[in-house]
Amino acid sequence: GDVPPDSAPSVPGTLPHFLKEPEDAYIIKSNPIKLLCRAVPALQIFFKCNGEWVHQNEHVSREYMDQNTGLKVREVLINVSRQQVEDFHGPEDYWCLCVAWSHLGTSKSRKATVHIAYLRKNFEQDPQGKEVPIKGMIVLHCRPPEGVPAAEVEWLKNEELVSSQTDENIDTRADHNLIINEARLSDSGNYTCLASNIVAKRRSATATVVVFVNGGWSLWTDWSSCNVPCGRGVQKRSRTCTNPAPLNGGAFCEGMSVQKITCNALCPIDGGWGEWSEWTVCSVQCGRQRKRECNDPPPRHRGRMCEGPGDATENCTGGMCTQNGKLMHDVRPQSMNGSNDVALYSGLGAGVIAVAVLVVAVMLYRRNQSDYGVDVIDSSALTGGFQSFNFKTTRQGNPLLLSSSLQPDLTVGRTYSSPICFQDSIDNKELFDPLPDIKVKVQSSFMVSLGVADRAEYHAPKGHPPETFPRGLNRDYNSTVERRSPKKGLLTPTKDQMKTTGVFGHLGGRLVVPNTGVSLLVPHGAIAEDTSWEMYMVINQGESSVQTEEGCDILLGPEVTYGPPGLDLSSPVAMTIAHCAELDAENWNIQLRKKTPDNKGEEVMSVEDESTSCYCLLDSTSCHLLLNQPGSYALIGEPLTQAAVKRLKLAVFGSMGPAPMDYSLRVYCVDDTPHAFQGVVATEKVKGGQLLEEPKMLPFRGNTFSLQVSIQDVPQFLWSIKPFTTCQEFSFPQVWCSSQKPLHCAFSLERYSPATTQLSCKISVRQVKGHEQILQVYTSVVESEKESVPFCMQSDCTVTSQTGPKAFKIPLSIRQRICATFDTANAKGKDWQLLAQKLHLDINLSYFAKQQSPSSVILSLWEARHQDTGDLDSLASALEEIGKIHSRSSTSKNQVDPESDLVCHLETATPGIPECGASELPNHETAKSIPLEFRRNSPSST
Repeated sequence: GDVPPDSAPSVPGTLPHFLKEPEDAYIIKSNPIKLLCRAVPALQIFFKCNGEWVHQNEHVSREYMDQNTGLKVREVLINVSRQQVEDFHGPEDYWCLCVAWSHLGTSKSRKATVHIAYLRKNFEQDPQGKEVPIKGMIVLHCRPPEGVPAAEVEWLKNEELVSSQTDENIDTRADHNLIINEARLSDSGNYTCLASNIVAKRRSATATVVVFVNGGWSLWTDWSSCNVPCGRGVQKRSRTCTNPAPLNGGAFCEGMSVQKITCNALCPIDGGWGEWSEWTVCSVQCGRQRKRECNDPPPRHRGRMCEGPGDATENCTGGMCTQNGKLMHDVRPQSMNGSNDVALYSGLGAGVIAVAVLVVAVMLYRRNQSDYGVDVIDSSALTGGFQSFNFKTTRQGNPLLLSSSLQPDLTVGRTYSSPICFQDSIDNKELFDPLPDIKVKVQSSFMVSLGVADRAEYHAPKGHPPETFPRGLNRDYNSTVERRSPKKGLLTPTKDQMKTTGVFGHLGGRLVVPNTGVSLLVPHGAIAEDTSWEMYMVINQGESSVQTEEGCDILLGPEVTYGPPGLDLSSPVAMTIAHCAELDAENWNIQLRKKTPDNKGEEVMSVEDESTSCYCLLDSTSCHLLLNQPGSYALIGEPLTQAAVKRLKLAVFGSMGPAPMDYSLRVYCVDDTPHAFQGVVATEKVKGGQLLEEPKMLPFRGNTFSLQVSIQDVPQFLWSIKPFTTCQEFSFPQVWCSSQKPLHCAFSLERYSPATTQLSCKISVRQVKGHEQILQVYTSVVESEKESVPFCMQSDCTVTSQTGPKAFKIPLSIRQRICATFDTANAKGKDWQLLAQKLHLDINLSYFAKQQSPSSVILSLWEARHQDTGDLDSLASALEEIGKIHSRSSTSKNQVDPESDLVCHLETATPGIPECGASELPNHETAKSIPLEFRRNSPSST
């Protein structure tokens, strides 16, 4: 506390005055900070930190003379380290001040605080991406990371600084938010919040802002002229969704692009002759006259004048006329009469000879044509065209009749006049060459495609196998007609097949045909130990439907074959096949059929009946089968009423046409199964087509009415479409018996200008007296702006087989314990029946009862049914519910449940859980822990 003696007073009687006081400071990382104090006059200066004097040795002092005032100035410096600040735990922040002495007394400086500077890494709130309409307000929130000193915030747009000083539309407030008062298209971009202090800079997650423009209608065009020259017609006007056009995902205009009103045009009235006037008196020239006027009616509204003369003159003396007082006779020479007779008889003779020659020629022609068995009535069959095509019904006893159940209509042929959709062009040679000896009565041409199976008469030569034509003539599934074998049941697979194979042993596994909804589960233990089989599964790309003697049955899903034929299994495999039926027992009779060695369909079971040979479980979109024997299986539906419905999947694809200005839209109607739709995807992949709208489902009723496809709202001033193609039609048999084969029709459009890069329209697909579905098309016709259709619909479409535990959802140890528990009969009855009930598999229980391990088969079926969910919660919940039921019963009887014992095994097998005995836990507590190990092993829990 004593003043150092060597310090002489500078200005006696004056208190020290601070020229520089210590300032607040921040320690960055481990670098110490310096606090400086300067005073005059001062005999001595010392620092005091946190109420304690800093040791003299830590001070660095110096003294010098101020040249301006001539006074001695004293300056003191100290260092403060990070360790000193961290070790201080007082109620205040770390602080320091300096005290200066003079002869008169002391002076204290201000307190200077010392902080350790930092900036955390994570933002308290990152900005979130937004989609806003144009002229809407954009608010991006940002809360920077905690830091000392507090971080300052800046905003970056596409890595460039955003400032409210350069853009009045932008407001960067003190709360760090970014506000754009009226969004502009130029405001779309990637925004980043940038926080910084003296320590570091931090960047937030990027927020993408999209400013979209909803479409707006342009002004209506003027009304067109009436479309008929006279009478009641239609006037149209149109507008386009270009004011503005939708941008950046904005909504398309709502409402119609075309308006129509009726109009009445005045029809021209052609003039008509009135009645003739009376003949005049016979004149001296032996003639008389009469007149008529064009007034009945007179011509009006650009009508034509009457045709013919308005007056007439005739001889009024009966051939005799008095001239110069003498009677004139009409005398004909004898030679003139003779020449007229010769001409008459010559003409009659020539006519008789011509008729005779024509008769002989016709007989020779018919005799020549009979060698080919063809009687062509109308040559239009050879030239083609959109006309009707009728077949005459077969004569009684004809063994080649397609279906005796189809009753012939002997009066009226079924005719369709709408345009048809062809996949490929068909010439007449291709149409008739496969039929070398078939007698066809042709009324007109190519409309055979639309349901003419009940209008045919066929004559096959001896030695040729009979061929039938259920829905037309051509093998191509998109053309007008499809061949089919007359044999009952499923048909021989073609060489075009989808196949997957795998080698399986005692551990089992799974076969999958990707993107088809078809899979096969081989349970653990189905194959004997030390044995392995190379198994395969094939989707047969067969014919269009399955024909029986009772009528046309519908193929509801792909026909699937698994093998090899000599496969020896101790428990059934579980096969899953997707189907397209809307399930209703009152409208459908659904059967499972298996192909016999002679390629005839053998009915294995009806899904509504009990069977011990196989098991069939129908879900809304899939059929799950338990099968003991390899072979070919298919799900067949027999519609019982016209209310039967099968699902169609509708998709529209587009691609550029052969000419630069052309664009083609292709609309597909296919059974709503993954396998059927993959045929469409594969076709469009080859064509380079682009999927223009998310596929939609259409319920198609078995009410015999056709399916119509029409294109609507095409901008008339930007695009043109071929006339008479805006509405196209599929007949009912084509759609109803399509048998997983895609049907499609095409709309060819042409743009008027290369500047037109957008196409917007609607595709209406409707069944007459049925449902309708709208496909909205809004796309760019520039190839580079679109991605091609993805072929794989699954996350990994290369996985076709899995073997061992990874193929199953239920761990093997748990599966074995469940089987051991529920397969054992006890006082309560057969526990596997309760397991089937809680898993909603309690139909056809007689099938499970015949199995060596009913619980194992039930679990295999559950695995097949839940293969896509990958979740064990439903099984765990069922076991938990069973445990509660049995725990109540066991408590009342004071005995232990098998389920409770199972739980103890499960808990014992789980690491970290102590062993338990049946008597260690109350039954209700044990029941609650039944699903414990399941949920541990569930992929969702992992």
